[in-house]
Parts: sequence; structure tokens; C-alpha cells
Amino acid sequence: MQYQIDPTISAIDSELHALVSKINILDAVKPLNYLQEKETFFANNFSNSPAFTYKTNDVDTFALKRKLYNLPLENIKDEDLYTLYLAVIDSYADKIDQYKSIGTNEFLYDSLRYYGEPSEKDIHNAQFILHLPPNPNDKIGDIVDAQGIINILSAMVEEEKYTWEMKLDETMVANALVSGTTVRINSNAKLHETDAHALAHHELGVHLATSLNSSMQPLRILSLGCPLSTMTQEGMAILSEYLSGNLTLQRLKTLALRVIAVKSLIEDKNFRTTFLILKETYNVSDEQAYTITARVYRGGGYTKDYLYLKGFSLILNAYEHEKDFNNLLTGKTSLEFLPLITRLINKGLINAPHFITPAFKNPVQSDAVNTFITHAIR
Repeated sequence: MQYQIDPTISAIDSELHALVSKINILDAVKPLNYLQEKETFFANNFSNSPAFTYKTNDVDTFALKRKLYNLPLENIKDEDLYTLYLAVIDSYADKIDQYKSIGTNEFLYDSLRYYGEPSEKDIHNAQFILHLPPNPNDKIGDIVDAQGIINILSAMVEEEKYTWEMKLDETMVANALVSGTTVRINSNAKLHETDAHALAHHELGVHLATSLNSSMQPLRILSLGCPLSTMTQEGMAILSEYLSGNLTLQRLKTLALRVIAVKSLIEDKNFRTTFLILKETYNVSDEQAYTITARVYRGGGYTKDYLYLKGFSLILNAYEHEKDFNNLLTGKTSLEFLPLITRLINKGLINAPHFITPAFKNPVQSDAVNTFITHAIR
């Protein structure tokens, strides 16, 4: 049963959303000259690191933070709701610094403050995966281009009755990206068929589904993101790949290489050095080494990519042990807030998720090798 939301809470919710909803770091760290710098890097035989440029922003960090902390949270009488709003505001205070510093030397520091850095266990897990022999049971299928990817995604949208807007983008670093209900697809993307299905379960089954679920909430706070939501959301997205039967060992190795690249970044190695580490130490193709390195170095040092592997391990454990696990799909939630989210659902202050990730509803039995690997990295 949904209760009537207090107008005071609705006003705070609307004002908070208006203040921070345009702080989109994923969009802001996209280099404006990505393709040009890539072409130059390859033409010069990897001799110079790319010099990426970014859209400028005129956000006044002090004024925006002051407005955030002036929101009258003391008028929120429900303790759980108060805790959620305060945590999201604190999180956005750090996120605003990160947003403002994109393209500067401060961005890496702000990124580390917000996302953290790989632990020794994270590095060990990555090395473990990278030293594994190929899994003979992995089936990768034929290569599909951007149109083939669109066809696979469109089929899932129709099957699950999702609402979306699809856009092609030739300047993207990633193969696909969900922002709200807009799904951007890299027009240069070429993936094996299994990876394309994994992409659909990752981007649509989790990122789009949680965006749609958050839009159905009486309050908009769950569209903004709980603290540490990146690790939970990306962990769920990789879990969706795994439970759909599309997570290959090669895909796990890509996630592990991202951890290595973040480690290299933090050790103050430049773009070129990290690229060569991936290429020469781990025998990665030039194309993949460049993509992984660019993902990590965009903005000035974007450390979030180590969270995919770490998040997957944490979320797999939660999936197997948390009875209210699907409540994480209510919006951009985080595992730490699952008990609080469940209590708010039980109180009728937020809605249970309408869209449930297809792979969570109907999981596919994984082969024995992948089951062993995924449970060995905990």
C-alpha cells in the first residue's frame, strides 16, 4: 500500500532533483576529440599519450553545495527517509567536486575520494583471472556490427515492454551507455554475438530497468543514486550477464584488465605506459588496450572501472543470500541501503520494482568452469 507523500517531502525531493539531476559525470568525461586522438596515437606508433579535451561547465561548487545543505531535511520525520536524503546529499557534495574538476589534475584525486581504489584482494582476483587458460565451453558466436547490436537490444525491449530512446554515437569510448531512458550505442561497435547479448542484459536488463523503475516512484531520489550505487549497479549488470549465460571468461578478463589499468593509473604511470603494459604484458590487442586505457584515463583519471569486478563479486553473494535482493532494482540503489529500501517499500513510501531483470527471473545454469571462477574471486 502506498501512503500519501507529505507535500513538504515532495518539495524537498523536487528541489534536490532540480539542483543535481544535470550532474552527469559519465556524459561529461566523454572526450570531445576521442577519435582524433586515437588516430594520432596509432599513427605515431604509440609514442605520445592522447591529450583529451572536454566540455566546459560553469557549475559554482560552493553555491550548489550551500543550496544542498540548506534543504530543510529536519522536516522529514521518517528516520529512514531522512537518512537516505542526507546520504544522497553528502554523496553529491563529493560528486560535484568531481564534476567540476574534469580535465584537470584534481580529477584523479576527486575520483579516488568518490570511488576509492583497488584493494590487494581486488588486484589478486584480477591477476587470478588473467592467468587462467581459455574456457573451452565459452561460445562467442559471429561478429555483429552496431545494427546487429541494435537488433538484439530491440528484441529485448519488445519482450520486456521497456520504454526507450535509442541513439547512435560514433564518439563514444564504451560500446553502449544508458542515461535515463536514452540508450546510446557506439556506431563503430563490433562484438561477438554472445557479447552483444551480454550487453543487452547489462545495459537494458539492469541500467534501463532501474531507470524505468525509478521513474515510477512517488519520489525522485532513487533516480539520483544512493552512495556507492556505481558498485551495486555495475555489479548487478555483470550478474545479469552471468545469469543470462552470456558472461564468458574473456569478458571477465576484460574486467580484470580494467583493474590492472586503474592500478597503473594510481601508480602515476602515463597513458602510453599503461597501454603498453596491457599490450605487452597481457597480450591484449592494440584496439582493446587503447579502449581500456582510454576508459580509465578519461577526465584525468576515472577510477570507477575497478568496481565492475569487485561489484560483481559482492552482488553475486547478495543474490545468493539476500531474500529481498530484487528490491535493489527500485532505482539507482546500493547494497548498503538494501535494508532501508526494503523498509521504505514496506511502509509504502516507495514502490517495489515493476521491471525485474530478465536473467534474475529466469537464470540460466552456468557451466562448471564459470561457476568455479566466479565463486573463487570472492
